[in-house]
Amino acid sequence: MSETISLLLTFIAGLLLGGFFFGGLWWTVQKGLASPRPALWFLVSYIVRIAVATTGFYALSGGHWSRLAACLLGFVIARLFITRFEDKIKIKPVTLSQEAGHAAESR
Repeated sequence: MSETISLLLTFIAGLLLGGFFFGGLWWTVQKGLASPRPALWFLVSYIVRIAVATTGFYALSGGHWSRLAACLLGFVIARLFITRFEDKIKIKPVTLSQEAGHAAESR
C-alpha cells in the first residue's frame, strides 16, 4: 500500500476516533445532567473514551510519526466539526428549574 493511501486511511480513522470521543462527550453531558448519579456517567465515559482513543492512536500509528500526525489531524478536525455544528442538532436543553429540582432531590 502506498504511503499516501495509508495516510489518508489513518486520517479518516482519526476522524472516526474524534467523532467517537467528542460525540461520546456530548452524549455523556446530556445523560449525566439528567442522571441521579452524574459522577458515575462522567467517570465511566471518560475512561472508555480515553481508552478507545489512546488504543486507536497507538494501533493506527504503527510506530510511524506521519501516521500519528494524520490521525491527530483527523481527530482535531472532528472536534472542530462537532463543536461547530452541535448547535444545529436538536438538543433538549436542561433548564435551571430542572437542575434545581435535581439538587433538591439529593438532599
